[in-house]
Amino acid sequence: MHRFLCRALAVLALCALALAKLPAQDSADSFVKSHYTKYEFRIPMRDGKHLFTSVYVPKTGAFSDAGPYPFLMDRTPYSVAPYGEDRYPTHLGPSDEFEKGGYIFVYQDVRGRWMSEGDFVEMRPHIDNKKSPQDVDDASDTYDTIEFLLKNVPANNGKVGIWGISYPGFYTSASMIDSHPALVAASPQAPMTNLFKGDDSYHGGSFMLEANFGFYVFFKPQHNPEDPAHAQRDNFDFGTPDHYQFYLKAGSLADMESKYLKGSNWLYNDQFQHDTYDAYWKSRDLAPHMRNVKCAVLVVGGWYDAEDLAGPYGTFYAVNKFNPETPTTLVEGPWVHGGWARGDGSHLGDAQFNAKTAEYFRANIQFPFFEHYLKGKSAGAQPKAVVFETGTNVWRSFDAWPPKAAAPKTLYFHANGKLSFNPPTESKGADEYVSDPNHPVPFVGYTTDTVPQRYMVDDQRFASYRPDVLVYQTDPLEEDVTIAGPISPKLKIASSGTDSDFIVKLIDVYPDDAPDVEGTASGNKRVLDEAPLHMGGYQQLLRGEPFRAKFRNSWEKPEPLTPGKQTEIDYTMPDLFHTFRRGHRIMVQVQSSWFPLTDRNPQTFTDIPHAKPEDFVKATEQVFRQKDAASGVEVLVMP
Repeated sequence: MHRFLCRALAVLALCALALAKLPAQDSADSFVKSHYTKYEFRIPMRDGKHLFTSVYVPKTGAFSDAGPYPFLMDRTPYSVAPYGEDRYPTHLGPSDEFEKGGYIFVYQDVRGRWMSEGDFVEMRPHIDNKKSPQDVDDASDTYDTIEFLLKNVPANNGKVGIWGISYPGFYTSASMIDSHPALVAASPQAPMTNLFKGDDSYHGGSFMLEANFGFYVFFKPQHNPEDPAHAQRDNFDFGTPDHYQFYLKAGSLADMESKYLKGSNWLYNDQFQHDTYDAYWKSRDLAPHMRNVKCAVLVVGGWYDAEDLAGPYGTFYAVNKFNPETPTTLVEGPWVHGGWARGDGSHLGDAQFNAKTAEYFRANIQFPFFEHYLKGKSAGAQPKAVVFETGTNVWRSFDAWPPKAAAPKTLYFHANGKLSFNPPTESKGADEYVSDPNHPVPFVGYTTDTVPQRYMVDDQRFASYRPDVLVYQTDPLEEDVTIAGPISPKLKIASSGTDSDFIVKLIDVYPDDAPDVEGTASGNKRVLDEAPLHMGGYQQLLRGEPFRAKFRNSWEKPEPLTPGKQTEIDYTMPDLFHTFRRGHRIMVQVQSSWFPLTDRNPQTFTDIPHAKPEDFVKATEQVFRQKDAASGVEVLVMP
């Protein structure tokens, strides 16, 4: 769910649509209005409910392609505004190429949102065995919608494509299951797949605090407002631009609900109350249901997606597993959440990619994909993975992901902050720090009132100076090192507490003589036309993820740590494709808080959402680095 984008647009303008459509304009010279005729339908579903749907059909003679045209659909919980057949959006489709290419665009309010009937259910669980017309889900709603469109919208060529970003990406994934014969192409982009395991809600068992609270104070239950274009929005007042201080003073998650939301949003309550991998989360995992996918699939994600970093992989692997004959491609670029749909993708914060990656994707990957499957135009053989290699800044294609040639190697921790692919030989060795949940490590080195899009590539020197952060780094590399695939911390730890978080960060350290970069539009910190930034010694975050120790043996049944007893923390962080250039260093940082990106672990084994102030205690954390208890990070290294 595109947390901070929705908030920035005051929710009225629409996660998926905000990426594809700008606010409505009624001017007569609007390209959309002059080239399309708009229709609004209340499409009946098999259980008798009606879903509000806006359809934009090319006018006769508007395009050199005289039709018939394929449908391109987007299903969203964020509203299909503007409402009214005389009101048009400024843009249609995923990009300009589609708007000018001859498509019938379909936008639908999903069940229970805005002008659609029925009840809204967060990530509605899929029903594999539907026994009656009352057994409905997003796959059946899409199927019924397609049936209606084929019969009631003239000048269509009998083919349907669907796409969506973030929550609409989830609806795209759900729509592919037991897909309608006319659905021939689908592109789930940054799809939510499993909210507990790495998507919006929980990462490694830690609650993604800032993103979720910031989202749900705006995304609230609503149903069929009389005037959805002007529905009332409550603007939540945080009272300070410093959210580190706001969340530190707010108390427990339950305290925050009682103080600020006061029972107004059961959607938020569901997120923080279900803090283990229980039936609520299991039923909402789409991956086990991704069967009978008959349409071609283009899964899209960003290396620096702060919301749904894991979702694209979950969807991609599930489609491949259950539908091996289905053409399926994974695309990953150096993008934030939905960043491929807007802008040029040439940089993020201070990280430069030296290519207009988003423009390349839109024109050379996304548009040809739909043109091929919906219009029969030649697009050539589609590789299994098209991925952007950061560091060298080039696009590469593979017949499998991760690449078959990538082999596992471990970066081991050593004394004096050394990091090496050589295992330790010492018989004893450990590093330790004191973690204080009342003085947590911030996730950025500057004041912010949101989750800045740039944080996933930010300079980490502010953290490396803290005594509660362990730092390990290699000598300057004598040759390039390319990693491709998931990153797996393997820690041997002990704690004086009965629970703790362990955050591991993989970092690219620039050489002292790295060239400066010009000021860039980077949000919250630097702006265009500022003085050049000195990149010498820059510690660029590449990947960071938390893990809550009580889940080390089971996501369903957490277990306390035994104070002082050595134990293992093994987990997997989402994939990366990056080259550490010769002369750079590889760094790993280990810490036990990352605030307020994630909620605070009291370091007492307790019901964290309802933790009391006295539960939050200091803990001494030990990370072992000896021969029989080696800690490190496993990566897949290209030859």
